[in-house]
Amino acid sequence: MLGFAVLAILPFAFLGQVKTEPRPKLGAPAEAPGPKANIRVDLNLVLVPVTVCDPSNRPVTGLEKEHFRILEDRVEQTITHFSMDDEPVAVGLVFDISGSMGPKLQKARMAAAEVFKTANPDDEFFLVEFNDQPKMVVPLTRDVEEIQNQLTWAQSKGRTALLDAIFLAMNEMKKSKKNRKALLIISDGGDNSSRYTESEVRNLVRENDVLIYAIGVYEYAGGRMRTPEEAGGPGLLTELSEHTGGRHLPVDANELPDIAAKIGVELRNRYVLGFTPANQVRDGRYHTLQVKVVPPKGLGVPALRPFFRHGYYAPSQ
Repeated sequence: MLGFAVLAILPFAFLGQVKTEPRPKLGAPAEAPGPKANIRVDLNLVLVPVTVCDPSNRPVTGLEKEHFRILEDRVEQTITHFSMDDEPVAVGLVFDISGSMGPKLQKARMAAAEVFKTANPDDEFFLVEFNDQPKMVVPLTRDVEEIQNQLTWAQSKGRTALLDAIFLAMNEMKKSKKNRKALLIISDGGDNSSRYTESEVRNLVRENDVLIYAIGVYEYAGGRMRTPEEAGGPGLLTELSEHTGGRHLPVDANELPDIAAKIGVELRNRYVLGFTPANQVRDGRYHTLQVKVVPPKGLGVPALRPFFRHGYYAPSQ
């Protein structure tokens, strides 16, 4: 089965039934990841997790199957499966400890702690820290205290190898058997020390079924980012996260714990739409997805926005 994950923010309620609530590979396997990533599994049923938000980015619950439309390659599909799911998750924390994080490090630790508070016994976590280069500090574990203990000793110094850290985290995530997987990136700027390129990481993200949340903590001088690398950070994180159905959330350092807590809850609450593709050709190519929301009639519901993964690779044979 295919799974695609999505993100939303804050509780909400409104009328009626609807309510809201060729270089060295860093930690990579012997073979570089290719189009046959684990998102390519089966064409009999495609499961698309979706979160729906109102104009204030608050999640909307209480919708039914008839309130959704789903298109593959611009062709509408018949929704045969509909549910709200809550299952264990695997979360990789990608934690920036570069020099510029110094004054924000304590708030970032608090943010991570808030995510762990929402964990259940079947969840898995791991910790990747990065500055000049990434480091797998805690591999996949159910022991969140081990990760929190390691974060206590984290010291900020050096440059920012964000892309390398994402690459390392994506490969660690392949070891998890969970259906629902997500990376939570906490960082304050762009990349200035990675060996992997944006294109390489972008392709890796596209080929794997891992949701990305990016919490950006930025500093401005005279209304601008301090360096060209930092100026490129928000755009990079936005592209990577939204393509997976996630979100890039620029925040003030004081907002970090609150936002992280909401993300922890949202990871476990989403609609799941399922369909059997009308096109059963095993062509091995990337198929685009689009989800539309049809609000309940007569309830004065505001414009609703769905968040979902943008596509998947079909099996090649």
